[in-house]
Amino acid sequence: MCVCPGPRRIGIPVRSSSLPLFSDAMPAPTQMFFPMIRNCELSRIYGTACYCHHKHLCCSPPYIPQSRLRYTPHPAYATFSRPKENWWQYTQGRRYVSTPQKFYLTPPQVNSILKANEYSFKVPEFDGKNVSSVLGFDSNQLPANAPIEDRRSAATCLQTRGMLLGVFDGHAGCACSQAVSERLFYYIAVSLLPHETLLEIENAVESGRALLPILQWHKHPNDYFSKEASKLYFNSLRTYWQELIDLNTGESADIDVKEALINAFKRLDNDISLEAQVGDPNSFLNYLVLRVAFSGATACVAHVDGVDLHVANTGDSRAMLGVQEEDGSWSAVTLSNDHNAQNESEVERLKLEHPKNEAKSVVKQDRLLGLLMPFRAFGDVKFKWSIDLQKRVIESGPDQLNDNEYTKFIPPNYYTPPYLTAEPEVTYHRLRPQDKFLVLATDGLWETMHRQDVVRIVGEYLTGMHHQQPIAVGGYKVTLGQMHSLLTERRAKMSSVFEDQNAATHLIRHAVGNNEFGSVDHERLSKMLSLPEELARMYRDDITIIVVQFNSHVVGAYQNQE
Repeated sequence: MCVCPGPRRIGIPVRSSSLPLFSDAMPAPTQMFFPMIRNCELSRIYGTACYCHHKHLCCSPPYIPQSRLRYTPHPAYATFSRPKENWWQYTQGRRYVSTPQKFYLTPPQVNSILKANEYSFKVPEFDGKNVSSVLGFDSNQLPANAPIEDRRSAATCLQTRGMLLGVFDGHAGCACSQAVSERLFYYIAVSLLPHETLLEIENAVESGRALLPILQWHKHPNDYFSKEASKLYFNSLRTYWQELIDLNTGESADIDVKEALINAFKRLDNDISLEAQVGDPNSFLNYLVLRVAFSGATACVAHVDGVDLHVANTGDSRAMLGVQEEDGSWSAVTLSNDHNAQNESEVERLKLEHPKNEAKSVVKQDRLLGLLMPFRAFGDVKFKWSIDLQKRVIESGPDQLNDNEYTKFIPPNYYTPPYLTAEPEVTYHRLRPQDKFLVLATDGLWETMHRQDVVRIVGEYLTGMHHQQPIAVGGYKVTLGQMHSLLTERRAKMSSVFEDQNAATHLIRHAVGNNEFGSVDHERLSKMLSLPEELARMYRDDITIIVVQFNSHVVGAYQNQE
């Protein structure tokens, strides 16, 4: 067992030269982990295709309670998730001295970890067409899994109007979330293109001419693209736009953004499934497409075009609108619904899609078939394919897949697939001057913070205005000295805002470091960031956040024009 004290971060290659259509493409991974089961998550079966700069990433971890997992194993395979020693022995083994020792990161070390993956983009005042309703965005990620299973994407549509932003939460590894983060925006952009532009692109491919770029990506250097799979992905995308050309009569008509988003989500998921069924003569690609299909990912995507905001959500990530009231206070408006057992309408939808005799088994212990937390997701073909198709693909697949006992396991009560869909729920909102920002985040944030606190913290950060509320002690007995400390912390908190130049970083600082009084506790923050990679997942999930700031003056101008 590897001993890896102290914080670390995962290195991923920097961006390389761009490709004609898939612009700003990144180099593909050259190292791949072989299948293994870790923490009884599917992610440990299929590994990752990410660069690994640390030899200890494959350490055997301790057991993680099932309540912390997005996937719960069948009891028949529970032994795979148990550690070689019991938990008490494991924790005792990590104590190098008999007396408790305190180790705290310094503030610069904390900042270095928190800011390692932050990215900011400011939209130019004039984008060549009109003044944008988006001022810019901040994004950041904090891993809990090693390597991180979350992904993020942001791009400007070049052949149509608008900006696309999205967060993707992977489970069973990062293969599916990585593929969706690379591909989904292209499917959306193609779905939004007029017939004439689609014809122009197809004619350019046929004649070998340079293609019109359809997206301008805004990426952190760690947000890589898979170079080896780019040709496969391009061919699938081309087939999609060829079908759109054939279906479209060429008559000029307004594009329905909601329909385009739904079609793009469903088509990409269908292509992920088809590519896994067909396979590839290249052994690397063959294994890659299978790993993508057998792992899974949720997606929450926003399309902003002027005052028109569409949010397409599949799974349990969320979109939250920050609204500033007339008195300067902040309120949260939810623009997405979680697709899980806490959503009664989602549970009812599942039950209606299957026979009545499956009503008690389709959702069990708040999970799909007793196993999966999100009720909508990309990939996860073990919840979509027939049993015969699963067996056929596994038997004809590579040894890494065929030799894995879990891949041969069929979910219990699996009678009438598919049980899972990638179809998104699309919400439309017309922006108003009081709508100041949008927060897109994976469930790692929402598990730790209430939506109202998220909006208040971001709003105060962006405006620099702090509406002081009476300190709530939540029933605690607080001495005069403790109250003085709380007031001192509040004062320090106001000045600490200036530590962060990124709203997403500031939000992560609160999500990880907040104490019971709602203040950032440096000791707590240091402890949480010091956890070894094999323990971090016990306390929290990966956190990925995008904060989009709106241009109130432009939004107001749209209203005045009408």
